[in-house]
Amino acid sequence: MIRIAIALLGTLLAAQASAAVKPCEELKAEIEAKIQAQRVTSYTLEIVPNSEVHDQNMVVGSCEGGTRKIIYQKNDR
Repeated sequence: MIRIAIALLGTLLAAQASAAVKPCEELKAEIEAKIQAQRVTSYTLEIVPNSEVHDQNMVVGSCEGGTRKIIYQKNDR
């Protein structure tokens, strides 16, 4: 399961590097669709300003011209 999550995050980060400026909600919806396609059921995606990012490893997207980040957190059951 960890390998799937790492592969998913790697894919998302690679896509982020080549993506144009997008609204945060649109990018969040795209990321959410990819996560659900991997059958991950318990997770949280949150849009936050750059100043609120404490762990860069949780960042799966950047939006609104790089001023905001989308953070992924897997929720353990």
